[in-house]
This record gives sequence, structure tokens and C-alpha cells, in this order.
Amino acid sequence: MRRILLFIATNLAVVLLLGVVASLLGVDRILTENGLNLENLLWFSLILGFGGAFVSLLISKQVALWTTGAHVIKNPEGAHERWLVDTVRRLADKANIGMPDVAVYQGEPNAFATGAFKNSALVAVSSGLLESMSRDEIEAVLGHEITHVANGDMVTLTLIQGVLNTFVFFLSRVVGFIVDKVVFRTERGVGPGFYITVFASQILFGILASMIVAYFSRWREFRADAGSGRLLGTPQPMIAALTRLGGMQPGALPPSMAASGVNGSPGWGALFASHPPIQARIAALQNRT
Repeated sequence: MRRILLFIATNLAVVLLLGVVASLLGVDRILTENGLNLENLLWFSLILGFGGAFVSLLISKQVALWTTGAHVIKNPEGAHERWLVDTVRRLADKANIGMPDVAVYQGEPNAFATGAFKNSALVAVSSGLLESMSRDEIEAVLGHEITHVANGDMVTLTLIQGVLNTFVFFLSRVVGFIVDKVVFRTERGVGPGFYITVFASQILFGILASMIVAYFSRWREFRADAGSGRLLGTPQPMIAALTRLGGMQPGALPPSMAASGVNGSPGWGALFASHPPIQARIAALQNRT
């Protein structure tokens, strides 16, 4: 439940923070002082909606390394690190993408991929995953993450988030303006009713947007699982990896990285879960055999 709440809170925080900054800078007042200018509002919403999403994408590697404490393997030491780097390189070549940075971080079993560009991504695995899985299973998980990179999932998710942020900003201010004029009967400019309604609308629309983002996140997990099977030539190692993960507590990632992990817990809020249930993912792979 905690992971789901953090996932929702992260999406809402981005929207609410930008909305508060806009209000403090007087942008809302400029847009509404002579009536609501829908064209200017749309441009404003596009800039904030996509601007915030793409800034987050561009700094995603640095944020991931900082929040997880991951260590990038620059010069592999020992047979295990060399195998890890060589495996990622081989899978990246098969997927026709550039060699990602490879990192390891301390934590329970999990892994993630992030980055703004296919040819300069980051693939990180936890110490718990490396210690608890066989090499075939680790390779399957790496194939899953490489597929995320090859499919451009991080960019696609950013575009979806940008579109949804745009609508959240736009619709919340339209609703706020209407409520302020019709219900609170503010005659000149905007009154407190506008700001109260905008704040409440951003929360409501932000929750709905989180559901859409979560749906795409679940869908891309199925695709990444299938991609691992294609890279390895068989889905069996990924089935084995998921089976093992299903018996473990998923390693928690920072809220901003929750949707990027190979494993996540759907909990009680299935509509907000970033990952499908493990059994559903295994069943989907078995149907491909």
C-alpha cells in the first residue's frame, strides 16, 4: 500500500508544485484578470505540463543514482562484475541500442532502467537480486530492462505524463474560473473560490491522470517481459525470475523510480499499481510458449 500511495503522491506533487509556483508568480492572475484567455491558458499548460515532464526525464539518470545510491561500474572488478557488464553489452547489441551504464545498488531484489536516450541509458540491479538469483534469471531481468530501453518506454511515459499534466493544468483552471464566476459570483478578476477550486480540481484530475499513467506502466511491463524472452530466445528464464520474485518482498525504490522497477506490488489499489500481478505476468509468458 505504501508504494502505491507514494506512486500517486509523486504524480500529484509534480502537478501541484507547478500549479502553486504559477499562482505565486501571478500567472493565474494574468490569465484571468480580463476574462479567461483559453489560448494563452493552453500554451501555459503545454509549457508547464511538458516542461516539467521532460526536465524530469533529462535528469532521470542522475536522480536515480542519487536516490538509490547506485554505483556505476566503470572498470569491472572480479568475474561477477565482468559477467554483469558483458551480459548487458551482449543484450544491448541484440536489442540494437548503445551500451547503457551498468550500476549496482544495495537493497532487496529489484532492478530498473532509466534515461532520456536509448543509446545512453542506465541499467541498475540491486545486491539482493544478484545474491538471490541464478545467472540465467539475472540475465532475464537484464533483458527485461534492456527491452524497456529499446522500446523507448521512458520517453513514451514522459509524453503521456506531459499530455496528462497539460490537461490537468488546463481543465483545473477552466473549472476554477467557472465556479468562481457562477458559484462565488466574483465580478472582477478572480476571488478565493478560483484558487480553492483549482487546487481541489488539480488533486482530482491528478488522481485520474495517475490511473492512466499506471495503466500504461502495467502494459509496458508485459511488453518488457516478452522482450526478455525474445532476447534470450526463450521465455523460461523470465518465468523463473518472476516466480522467484513472486516469493520475495519487492525491493522498495524511491517514489520517482517506483514505476521503473522490475518488480512492484499492486496491493489494494490495482488501478494505481505500476506493475501487474506477478501471476498475470507469468501467465502471459506461458501463453507465448
